[in-house]
Amino acid sequence: MNIIILGAGQVGTSLAELLATENNDVTVVDLDRTHLQRLQDRLDIRTVDGHASNPDVLVQAGLEEADMLIAATQVDDTNIVACQLAHIMYKTPTKIARVRSPSYLNHPELFDRYQNTNAIPIDVLISPETLVKDYILQLIEYPGSLQVVDFADGKVRLVAIRAYSGGMIVGKKIREIKQYMPDGVQHRIVAIYRRDEIVIPTGDVTIQVGDEVFFLAEPFNIPKIVQELRRHKLRPSRNIMIAGGGNIGFNLAKELEKQHQVKIIDHNITQARQISEQLKHAIVIRGDVADKSLLIEENIDEIDLFLALTNSDEANIISGMLAKKLGVRRVIALVNNQSYVDLIQLNSIDVAISADQITTSRLLHFMRQGDTVKAFTLRRGAAEAMEVIVHGSENSSELIGKTIGEIQWPSSITIGCIVRENAVHFSHRDLTIEAEDHVILFLNDPSQAAEVTELFTPKEKKTWF
Repeated sequence: MNIIILGAGQVGTSLAELLATENNDVTVVDLDRTHLQRLQDRLDIRTVDGHASNPDVLVQAGLEEADMLIAATQVDDTNIVACQLAHIMYKTPTKIARVRSPSYLNHPELFDRYQNTNAIPIDVLISPETLVKDYILQLIEYPGSLQVVDFADGKVRLVAIRAYSGGMIVGKKIREIKQYMPDGVQHRIVAIYRRDEIVIPTGDVTIQVGDEVFFLAEPFNIPKIVQELRRHKLRPSRNIMIAGGGNIGFNLAKELEKQHQVKIIDHNITQARQISEQLKHAIVIRGDVADKSLLIEENIDEIDLFLALTNSDEANIISGMLAKKLGVRRVIALVNNQSYVDLIQLNSIDVAISADQITTSRLLHFMRQGDTVKAFTLRRGAAEAMEVIVHGSENSSELIGKTIGEIQWPSSITIGCIVRENAVHFSHRDLTIEAEDHVILFLNDPSQAAEVTELFTPKEKKTWF
């Protein structure tokens, strides 16, 4: 694909790194020549120095031949105008825009082209803050989870859990786990990460303390499975403290204050006053999120969950580690710097999340050719989960009519389940694939995504790729 990325910030850079390794023609536009040079030094891409919403700059970037435009600058207006220009000038097939301002997001009718033919021509609207908020809400729904991803419109979920000492299945082989699960609870373990190395989940693999276990299950069964991986019964996070009253922290507080006791700390007195006026039940405190005496004064030892969500990675790390030391049971911190994430994971902070990684994951399936309807990066890009629809017939497809055991899958794939007519069928060798099945799979090596696309593409379509 021919893809233009506007903006060489963290989101634009993450996307460029991902797309450049997958045989796409990538061009990045930015005003900062230093950022562009750093990208070009390590990636096989084109760069253009200029303003992202300048028509001449877009033409220079190759807009006429572009299959996709991703407007990911820091300025909403620039992103919106660039998509409008792409539509008017060359009818660019797919236009994706990063939009952060509530002024735009509170008026979805501006972008709804199904209801309004004069709407702004953006095919996919991305709000990193909203994506992070929804991501955290899912982590809160399943106490102890490291990552939660929905597939097949929520009919099945992929959840990552760390196995702790004393858990019922620790020390058990995967083939033995079924007998330790409550009656009727079906699941499929699709991957295990052990000390940053992948362990293929065959029946003879034994779950060890510290393993990150990725499993698929129907949503109503997940709490039962999570409990079996833990030593103690996990209680819901009733008392929550949020560090940072920006868009993410404020909107989370609005969602959580309905059913939780919420305190939110922000150092900016003006912002603290504004969010205090808009929140109904949450307590707003003006102060330094890394002030030990303030945290103690606010009964930090009674907090079940501490969310570090300021605009500073350093402040999030320090406040998160301090909160943990002062007795908080669980800490989630927003950390975008990848080098920081690798250092702090398993070191006081329970879950480090990246807005850039979450945003990239939201866009991933648009980059996948073929019939991929969802793709999500896992383990900070080390792996990938995909939902792919099986199209064609027994004559045109390499999959339809065959059992999972008969198919020559790429080496790094684990098949998790098939969703067929609203029913979830967990993978086994004798399960037959039918047309229109939704296959949920786990890819330990994302570079093999093209092989997955090839395998799922019917013969009559392959000439298009």
